[in-house]
Amino acid sequence: MKDKLNIVIVGGGSTWCPGILKSLTKHQDIFPLRRVVMFDTDAERQAVIGDFGKILFREEAPGVEFDYTTDKDVAYEDVDFVLCQIRTGGYDMRSKDEKIPLSMGLIGQETVGAGGMAYGIRSMSDMIQIVEDVRARSPKAWIINYTNPAALVAYGLARVFPDERRILNICDQPVNLLRSYGRLLGKDPSNWEPTYFGLNHFGWFTHLYDESGHDLVPDIKEYTKKFGFKPVDAEQRDQSWLDTYAMVADMLDDFPEYLPNTYLQYYLYPKYKVAHLDPNYTRSDEVINGREKRVFEECRRVAKVGTAQGSSVVQNDAHGDMIVEVSSAIYRNTRKTFIVMVRNDGIIKDFPDDAQVEVAASVGVNGPVPYAVGKIDTFYHGLMVNQYSYERLAIEAYLEHSYGKALQALTLNRLVNDGKEARKVLDKLVEANEGYWPELH
Repeated sequence: MKDKLNIVIVGGGSTWCPGILKSLTKHQDIFPLRRVVMFDTDAERQAVIGDFGKILFREEAPGVEFDYTTDKDVAYEDVDFVLCQIRTGGYDMRSKDEKIPLSMGLIGQETVGAGGMAYGIRSMSDMIQIVEDVRARSPKAWIINYTNPAALVAYGLARVFPDERRILNICDQPVNLLRSYGRLLGKDPSNWEPTYFGLNHFGWFTHLYDESGHDLVPDIKEYTKKFGFKPVDAEQRDQSWLDTYAMVADMLDDFPEYLPNTYLQYYLYPKYKVAHLDPNYTRSDEVINGREKRVFEECRRVAKVGTAQGSSVVQNDAHGDMIVEVSSAIYRNTRKTFIVMVRNDGIIKDFPDDAQVEVAASVGVNGPVPYAVGKIDTFYHGLMVNQYSYERLAIEAYLEHSYGKALQALTLNRLVNDGKEARKVLDKLVEANEGYWPELH
């Protein structure tokens, strides 16, 4: 085991990067670093975050080399971990992902429905290139990927690189939910043992055991029924996220068996969600006018005053902490439990083996060892088979340049669910994604 590690953060201009950098500096005891490099193709955008990072590391981790670059050779040479979070097309394309479907009376959201498929297909070429670039320079590096929409990206990477054993796809939403449950109950969730099954942004907690072995799921259900549900960092969240978390109470009222991932609201209540989304001001507008503006203004302020002490740029550290803790579990071989994406291979009974399921797993030096789920009830099985089929067809549309499979994927998707509507929105997305999507035929 190396004494200290070299890592690269791909997507260094992301507004989530300051939180990852902060987590890297504060977790040196479990994830010791020699060098941290940020990499992005947008030099101007990355420089704002990078200048903040230089000050942060100088003050909080002075023994760690820190830099940022647009040079692949500098970024990927001799690295141990690649932390990957890219947004192909930026916020301009995200806005189209959201607004094009909404203009047609369909759900517009960055990871689900027609917009989610647009983003997923758009992400694939860049993600494939990243894996190839890393492997050419650091064959044994672990790639910890949390690029959205993670479900499509994970399935696509597994199809393109079937023999890869050092790509781990993760999502922070289950961790955000665990922290939110902890806030509701006034408990520390860091040592809870979750039982979870599903696909990314499409899953359920069946049990949550505390240190004494007590299952907290009934307590959370009871609390939510009486008082509602909100995120752990509710005071810093935009209104759309508060509305999203509030819908957990509705889902538990209608489907009380398990604790749902918040994204399931789109699939369970698509007509309601469409009626309550503004096609002229979507989540992308909220981010641009909210987190985007706040993060970049604060990073510029830190650069101007020359100190990161007292900075408010990091408000929700769940994202960064999970990434560092998962990486640390691999590095230190702790076999700690995390919720991650893995190939099914019988984990969920009577479900396709090649599906990228999201389940609890022990994570160590050889990656995740998932816990068996077994047979799931018809309702959940039916929802998941439908969603898996959409995901598979969407990736096959990308790989085969197939318009027909893209149309099938959207027709199957519960947020479209109509062949005529699927063709209309697909044609608009094809036009909007010219230069990003392969040419479909």
